[in-house]
Amino acid sequence: MTPDTTTYDVVVIGSGAGGLSAAIAAAHGGASVLVAEKAETCGGATAWSGGWMWTPRNLFAHADGVNEDRALPRTYLEHRLGDNFDAAKVDALLDGAPEMVEFFERQTALQFVPGAKIADIHGDTPGAGTGHRSVGPKPVRLRKLGPDVAALLRRQLYETSFLGMGIMAGPDLQAFLHSTRSAKAFVHCARRVSTHLLDLATTRRGQHLVNGTALVGRLLRSALDAGVEIRVGTAATALTTDSDGRVTGVRLAGPDGAYTVHARRGVVLATGGFSHDLDRRRELFPRTPTGREHWTLTPSTTTGDGITLGESAGGRLDRSLASPVAYCPVSIIRYRNGKEGVFPHILDRGKPGAIGVLADGRRFVNEGLGYHDYTLAMVEQVPDGEEVCSWLIADQRYLRYFPLGMAKPLPIPTWPYLKSGYLTRGRTVRELAEKIGVDPDGLEKTVAAFNEGARDGVDPEFDRGTTPFTAGSGDPDNPWPNPALAPLEQGPFYAVKVVPGSFGTFAGLVTDAASRVLNDENQPVDGLFAVGVDQSSVMGGHYPSGGINLGPAMTFGYLTGRRLASTTGVSR
Repeated sequence: MTPDTTTYDVVVIGSGAGGLSAAIAAAHGGASVLVAEKAETCGGATAWSGGWMWTPRNLFAHADGVNEDRALPRTYLEHRLGDNFDAAKVDALLDGAPEMVEFFERQTALQFVPGAKIADIHGDTPGAGTGHRSVGPKPVRLRKLGPDVAALLRRQLYETSFLGMGIMAGPDLQAFLHSTRSAKAFVHCARRVSTHLLDLATTRRGQHLVNGTALVGRLLRSALDAGVEIRVGTAATALTTDSDGRVTGVRLAGPDGAYTVHARRGVVLATGGFSHDLDRRRELFPRTPTGREHWTLTPSTTTGDGITLGESAGGRLDRSLASPVAYCPVSIIRYRNGKEGVFPHILDRGKPGAIGVLADGRRFVNEGLGYHDYTLAMVEQVPDGEEVCSWLIADQRYLRYFPLGMAKPLPIPTWPYLKSGYLTRGRTVRELAEKIGVDPDGLEKTVAAFNEGARDGVDPEFDRGTTPFTAGSGDPDNPWPNPALAPLEQGPFYAVKVVPGSFGTFAGLVTDAASRVLNDENQPVDGLFAVGVDQSSVMGGHYPSGGINLGPAMTFGYLTGRRLASTTGVSR
């Protein structure tokens, strides 16, 4: 038995930020909308993300008196993207982002908090912002969103939680990092943990949503309120076209069998990219000869379905980007049940008292820069023929206050991570180096040179802590002169192995500024659109700021949905 409704104005394939944004905007414009999601829950990689969106010139910035000219963020992107700068798409993003934020804030269940202190990554680049260019989802209780949302929502990624409890960047995170140094912070953390444990005891699920789960949860509530139909466990297997090649619908396979749904105005591809497609990884990712030398943080369902569907209708995958992948350094944790977890090193690299080194014991990058920068440097600088990896090194003082990968600071014990082999400990720097297979002389020399500068608050090699972003990645209460630097001198010393991973892919289908999929002649494939990471990144394979995946996903999704809901549409 197939579903009763087989014709909609808009059919969206995928339920991450881009797909849900498009669905909600189209539905608010009066269109009938179906969202088909292959997984049994909604949210994809968005649900496991930090939830922050790069959205310059938004209404929260204006409320704080920050009224940037569009030329400033545009200049920043011109300098950072170089030959990959696409003026039409960048202008569409910069014009559409403020409109998108205002729409969701004022007309839907998605509410935001401002990123007033979140700086762009490369602060020495013309046009770089020191804050007020991003928004994140406002935390929310799952009960408030309703049981229909709870049934659809993907759960928090365990590796980025504490006992399954998400911690939000900003005051919440700072409180956890200062729980042993501040009575006020301790009370905040005790309240958060006790409430979470009570939720687990009474509902078997955390109720306080932050980061990506808050974003997807609020988007789902907004979609359902707007009348969007959502079908999970439903994969798109083929596009249907008419005699002119216009995309007219989608062939779906779900709990009710295989069937076709028709789309009057357009089909939107938003399936989350191809992070788990081994063949494409092997072809496109550098230093990945078998496709398995890479650990992604995206769900296993991100197998490139949207790319395959788009190519079947005449679209093409963009191979011209600076990087095909949005890198993140990760470590692999092996659980007692034999399963493996992937942990993203976002927070720890830039904290005072930690450095990253290669097998020769030398530092290779400013550890406080963005996660993409760290991993890209690792991929580029590890000699050919050697395993692409690095080690984060820290001392005992660091472990009192900060996490090192999944190992939490005091009062959480480190022995489980030492026992499992996730962490390695040495009484001296040399002993640690010998245990992890790093050149002992090289590491001793590196630590001695780093310590000499760190005591004076300087990093002659990489200038860590000299820009708003790298200083902000440090610790404002650091007793040393630079918030991002502290010497490694209190043994024992610790190390965690770091390997290349990703938050998703940059290489997607080539589109125009209206998100229309383009064919080999750069002409639109009628009726077919791509948003999120199914659309080739507007950043051209660069990572100039946090939130440059979700910000464009939400913005181009919103703009696409709004156009599809208009009386004339843009499908032709």
